[in-house]
Amino acid sequence: MEIPTNWTFKNKGVAKEFDSHVRESLPWYDLVSGAVAHTVRHYLPDNGVMYDIGASTGNIGKLLDESLTARKAQLISIENASEMAEHFEAQGTLEIADCTTYNYQPFDVATIFLLLMFLTMEQRQSLIDNLMNKCRKGGAIIIVDKIEAKANYIGTINRRLTLAGKVATGVNPEQIIAKELSLAGIQRPLQDNELPDSAEQFFRFGEFAGWIIEKH
Repeated sequence: MEIPTNWTFKNKGVAKEFDSHVRESLPWYDLVSGAVAHTVRHYLPDNGVMYDIGASTGNIGKLLDESLTARKAQLISIENASEMAEHFEAQGTLEIADCTTYNYQPFDVATIFLLLMFLTMEQRQSLIDNLMNKCRKGGAIIIVDKIEAKANYIGTINRRLTLAGKVATGVNPEQIIAKELSLAGIQRPLQDNELPDSAEQFFRFGEFAGWIIEKH
């Protein structure tokens, strides 16, 4: 895949190759996708409502197809790149919209998979606050995202672990560097203090982590 100088999902080449690219770049992608789907099932009731925010090509929705049908649940997927939406495959409603300004309705569970790092710090804080207000009691928000490495030796190890994972899948080192440089000013990893204290971590690999935030 040709890496844009300034990374964007609003690129037909990126959208076409996304599913293979993300699996090469993140060797844990399918494992964690399955874990997210598994977790969703614990919070999605019969006739429930779910949002998949930053849905890309519908990866999470496809994994939940059987559960959504059996529970007569409503899936609303939000993706702001029409180029990605052309490759979307999941049931429910696909909204091509900006997740930071979208009018969310009350829901039971929401997934935010590898999205927050592409929002400004102000946008992602506002989004999380908005979602917590709209989430029904007993529901949850499930987040998987990139997190800032600590400024110590363990942080160095985690950064190298992320790179080692990419190399292990056969990604060309030159492409890895090109991708990293293309993300300058576009991707900003989360800081620990940006999520509520109640966020429970369920996954960690290198610079990536996953959390469950329950609404009580």
